[in-house]
Amino acid sequence: MNGWLDVIDGGLGNAIQDAGRYGYRHMGVAVSGFLDPVFAACANALVGNAGDAAAIEIRGVGPSFKVRQGPVRVALTGALSASILRHGGSRQDLDAWHSATLEAGDILKCGAVDGGTAYLAVSGGIDVLPQLGSRATYQRAGIGGIDGRLLASGDALPCRRLSHNEYREYRADPWQHAEGPIRVMSGPQADHFADGELERLLATPYRVTRDSDRMGMRLEGPALAHRSPAHADIVSDAVTPGTLQVPGNGQPILLLADCQTVGGYPKIATVIRADLPRLAQCRAGDPLRFTAVDLPEALAIQHRETERLARWQNGIGTYLPAGYLDEAALYTCNLIDGMVRAEPPIRD
Repeated sequence: MNGWLDVIDGGLGNAIQDAGRYGYRHMGVAVSGFLDPVFAACANALVGNAGDAAAIEIRGVGPSFKVRQGPVRVALTGALSASILRHGGSRQDLDAWHSATLEAGDILKCGAVDGGTAYLAVSGGIDVLPQLGSRATYQRAGIGGIDGRLLASGDALPCRRLSHNEYREYRADPWQHAEGPIRVMSGPQADHFADGELERLLATPYRVTRDSDRMGMRLEGPALAHRSPAHADIVSDAVTPGTLQVPGNGQPILLLADCQTVGGYPKIATVIRADLPRLAQCRAGDPLRFTAVDLPEALAIQHRETERLARWQNGIGTYLPAGYLDEAALYTCNLIDGMVRAEPPIRD
């Protein structure tokens, strides 16, 4: 790989993630991985990576890096921007949904995320050692990423060094998540709730509370009533990202990427896979509404979103950053269109 980034400042709430750690849920190991796999895939596409390559998930104040070995290409997606301090002393802004190529000695400083989740992708992906088949950071178990923790000053991140700097960069329009209510399917314990409570969930907005993290988000709204106090607890069984479980107080808990593998609260509904990325962009205080779909609808929605992402990737364009001369365009232009000899002809 031979590319290296040195972490100057780990920022706040930032960690290495990839597509997740599958095949170990029977051992109690969470899937983890990207909260917003679509934004992550977009960032990876802008630097030429596969969509599941390990990237930096930014949830608060962005990190800062210095390139030890380059050139390396980086790209941002989400509601943030960055600045580049070139080793020669010049400064350059880097907007989200654009790539930039960094040389040895260059410094990249990411700003704060304006709510939600953002991603920084690096050419070749962050090449830390996989654990249980994934580089995803799972803090509660202390695995993945760098010692299972958030980024910190002094960390070194291996990546792929570009064979040469082609000067052209890549950009695309910001990805727009679907709007409207979050789509859910009825949960396996919907019958543990009083008549009409699923309809209440679908008819009433809930609000995201500050008591939220990568494991899940607590929602606040009308309490959902169980059929009886005994129906508020079940023998623990499987839960997944997107599960809406409801404890005895009636306030739903929406599970996310780092959720446990089993739970003892009844599950009234489950968010469909296509809408899970939308949850990563929720902020405390945001309202959430829900609507019901069935399995064929959920599969059709997922298929459409997959096709839409493919079209977005095919629409990535190139551009020349300010300050660079487009030599290829210059050499292909016909700069001289004929010649006129202005002096009188020489006569013998």
